[in-house]
Amino acid sequence: MPLKNQAKKTGDKHRRIIEAAVKVFAKNGFYNSKVSEIARAANVADGTIYLYFQNKDDILICLFEEEMSRVLDNVRQAIAGQEDPARKLALFAQAHLSLLERNQQMAEIIQVELRQSSKFMKEYKNDKFHQYLNLISSIIREGQAKGVFRADIKPGVAKRAFFGALDEMSRYWVLSPVKKYSIATAAQQISDIFVKGMLAPPA
Repeated sequence: MPLKNQAKKTGDKHRRIIEAAVKVFAKNGFYNSKVSEIARAANVADGTIYLYFQNKDDILICLFEEEMSRVLDNVRQAIAGQEDPARKLALFAQAHLSLLERNQQMAEIIQVELRQSSKFMKEYKNDKFHQYLNLISSIIREGQAKGVFRADIKPGVAKRAFFGALDEMSRYWVLSPVKKYSIATAAQQISDIFVKGMLAPPA
């Protein structure tokens, strides 16, 4: 875990530092941001940052973990009670992409800045992300068990392909000054393409 003291995670200063980091990273980019700028934006002393985090990479990773927890909760709520696996994938796509509109600064950090951290890319054990991917594969396996999806589909391949499409659309949406497609349209198109490709032939 990136936090130096896990017990401090729920503290007010911890929250202020995370919220300040979102603003600073979104404004300056991760690479150009300084811990002192985050401290100033959070209205804490520079040294206070190091009571909670080792460096700005740790701040970024903690920010990601908290956001992924929210994303997982939102997606699980979106598909809860839905019996149709094909519909679950459509709701998954909608929930994933709709988060871009709710917090554009966070979306930019996740899509662009996070990948500039060598610690995140090379050292971080990304459990939340794996849970997210496995949620997709569990939907696919459920569809196979119900005879909705083709038995020859490899869930491990399909989950990454489905996420990859959502991730690329997210990156496009964040970086494009003009949005050619609405979130709802993009989510529907992506889920339709994958669902139709995975449907089992009629008995």
